This record gives sequence, structure tokens and C-alpha cells, in this order.
Amino acid sequence: MQSESVCHSCLVHCKLHSSVENDEVSLVTIPLPQIEEGDSQSTMASTSEETDQVLVEEKPSARIITLNRPKQLNALSAAMVSRLLDIFLACAEDSSIKLIILKGNGRAFSAGADVAAVARNINQGNWKSGADYFAKEFTMNYVMATYNKPQVSFLNGIVMGGGAGASVHGKFRIATENTIFAMPETALGFFPDIGSSYFLSRLPGFFGEYLGLTGVRLDGAEMFKCGLATHFVQSERLTSLEEALVKADSSNPVVISSVIGEFSQIPNLKDNSAYHKMDIINKCFSRGTIEEIIAALEEEEAAHKDDDWISSTIQSLKKASPTSLKISLRSIREGRQEGIDKCLVREFRMVCHVMCGDVSKDFVEGCRAILLDKDKNPKWEPSKIESVSDEMVDRYFSKVNHDDWEDLKLPQRSNLPS
Repeated sequence: MQSESVCHSCLVHCKLHSSVENDEVSLVTIPLPQIEEGDSQSTMASTSEETDQVLVEEKPSARIITLNRPKQLNALSAAMVSRLLDIFLACAEDSSIKLIILKGNGRAFSAGADVAAVARNINQGNWKSGADYFAKEFTMNYVMATYNKPQVSFLNGIVMGGGAGASVHGKFRIATENTIFAMPETALGFFPDIGSSYFLSRLPGFFGEYLGLTGVRLDGAEMFKCGLATHFVQSERLTSLEEALVKADSSNPVVISSVIGEFSQIPNLKDNSAYHKMDIINKCFSRGTIEEIIAALEEEEAAHKDDDWISSTIQSLKKASPTSLKISLRSIREGRQEGIDKCLVREFRMVCHVMCGDVSKDFVEGCRAILLDKDKNPKWEPSKIESVSDEMVDRYFSKVNHDDWEDLKLPQRSNLPS
């Protein structure tokens, strides 16, 4: 049941964002795996299967971790998140381990997870199962962001949503000619989470606002250019790079960077890359509100009638959930002034408000329109950007009014990123 559910999400959601190599895939970051209650044999089989979904290869001074759900594009299930967190915490305490290499089996690093399952749980009144997943995932993101040993992630394929959270917070991110990156949550009534308000807000200019609001896809060269990737290596050289990293037997970031540098290159941006539009992006996405951003883009559209990029950018914004756009913009803006810990704690509040639907039910509606009924015509409520009040936005950033709810409690860490 789980594999079918995740595959369903993978097949449907890409209709929002076009196909990858003519196959439809999921581009979002919402959980969860489903296990029927009371079926102990099913649970035991599922547990065994999920253990195999994260493989660990032990080297004398390194651990090579492989996300191993290729048919589901390495979507991160709850069990996978728990296992990854356990592995990272155990390796941190093992003085013989100097390096972590994280990669994905198949043509994805990680494309996200099952959106339909969490929507079904919400409809059944069980929104807290989603909140529990995010609490564990955000803790994993925090451990990676504050890790005391180098993490090298091979992003040789699709990297979206939770896949970005499992890699971008690490020290080294290797993009290739196969890399496809996006944070497309606003099109589904959600928002860029997994600490993305921290790393998107630190990209050049206002490129992070552009990525987070529109859900546009980047290739490996663009990831490298904007800083989401630290290096660009041709995929055919990754095996040799992995061997060289293990052979280096070092936890010194300077040594690791030098080894990667021997295999890396400076990629060229394509002529139609959005990165060539930085002047317009900075001019428009620096505005204070979503309304002002769209108005600025429309002014540019009037002045550049033949520029399809501007038109498609406007359409991406107008198709997204108005509520999602407003909370996403505020989240990224607040992230500019906050550390990774505060970003994750704030994003957890936002996630819980989305899950319980106390302000808007756009997430459930987005899942209905895209994944369940498949009419691809979500009825956002409010339907107009100007109808989303400041008071509504404020509520996403406040504590959740439930008796047994509490803020995210992150572990004590000393190696905070600058």
C-alpha cells in the first residue's frame, strides 16, 4: 500500500511543474508512509523494508549513506527520516568516522514524499501525525546544519523539498548535469519548509524569494551559481570522487574541498537561465508585499512584451495559493534575520497551522485538486491575494492553540552555522 501511495503522488504532482525526462514525478516534501493499525505482520514487513530504504556502507573513516527507494525517487518516509537522524547522531559520537557521504540510488537524490497520505490523515482528524513527522524531519535538518563532521551530498538528479533539507544544510553539495532543484510548495497550498527560510534568504539578492514563491526549477549549473551547490562535478566522475574522498581520510573541510576541487569544474549557464534575469528579479522580488511584487512584474511585462520569462513568472504566482504566497514571503524575510534554529522553530509553527487548518484549508484543497480529484483547478480560499489579511498571516507565526501542542524542541548543538 505504501509504495502505491507514494507512486501515486509521484505520478500526479509533476503535472504542476512539467515532466522530468518524460516521466511524471513528485516535486514536494510532504510525508507520510501508511501502516495499517493492528496488522503486526504488515508492520514487521514494512519495518524491514524501510530499514533497506537507507543503506549504510562502512569505510574505515567514512560512512556512505544511500537513499534507496528508486521507484519512488527516494521519497523520504517517516522511517527513513528516523533512520537518517539515528545514523547522523551515532556517527557524530564515533571518533573514527571523519566524513559522511550522502547520495541517492537511481535518478533522484530525493524528490519528496507522499502528499496525499498526510492530506487523508488531516481529513480524518489526525493532523498531528503530520506534525510529528515534521518535528522529526526538522530535527534531522538541524543536526545536519550543525554537524561536527563534513557531510558531502551527491545531488545527481532530482532534489526537491525534503531532499533539499537533507542536503543543502550540509557542508558540501555536489551538483551535476543531471541535477534538478525546486521548492514548489506554494502551488499546493503549502510553503517552503525544512529550514529553507534560512538558506533561501541567504542566496544572492532576492533570488531566494523568486525560487520560494514561484517554485521554478534550477539545473545543476544554476544551483552552483547561486550557491545552493558548492561544487559542480560531471556525474561520470562521482565514483572516482567518492573513492578519493574516502582515501583522503580527513575531516578537515579544507582538505575535503581540495579533493572535490580536483574533480569539479565551473559550469556554463544556459542562455535561458533565470539567473540572467537577476536585475529584474532583484527589482521586483525585493518589494515588500506579494501585491507589489506582481505589480512590479506586470510593469516589466508591459515594458518587455516579448519576454516570456516575465509572463510565466507572473502566471506561476497567480496560480499559487494566495495564502501560501503571503506566508512564504514573510517566512523568507524573517529568515534573513534569524539563525537556523529559530527558522526551524518558526517553520514548525507554520506547519502545524497548515496541518490543523485553523486559518486556511488550502493545503487540503491543493491535494484534492492535484492528487485526488485531479481536476488541477484548486479553489483557494481566500481566492484573491488582497483578501489574505495581515491578521491571517500573523496567525501562522503564532503558537498553536491546542492543549497538548508545544513549540519544536531542538537538541543542544554547539556547531551553529554562521
